Amino acid sequence: QVQLVESGGGLVQPGGSLRLSCAASGSILRISSMGWYCQAPGKQRELVAAITSAGSTNYADSVKGRFTISRDYAKNTVSLQMNSLKPEDTAVYYCNAVIAAWGKSLSDYWGQGTQVTVSS
Repeated sequence: QVQLVESGGGLVQPGGSLRLSCAASGSILRISSMGWYCQAPGKQRELVAAITSAGSTNYADSVKGRFTISRDYAKNTVSLQMNSLKPEDTAVYYCNAVIAAWGKSLSDYWGQGTQVTVSS
């Protein structure tokens, strides 16, 4: 089995910062891309940022210049540094990884989600 465990959500004032982290563990053969998605109430889940196995990054337009995604390939972790947070960033944030587990084909895996609330 493969697990993604997230940490780092919480309540922050507008203009503040938070750092989300996600660790993948289990019977992992290879990890392709890792990333973060968010889902606000009444909205669909959408991509925030992703990073490939080669280190290429992709960001939603709304977070460019404010969020930075990074990855530790040795530890199978991915982090999201969120700066200059806005109330509209409020959502549940989910870690995602595309993983080839032992005996299985490449598949999507998701974390349990962590709440980020930006409010004064």
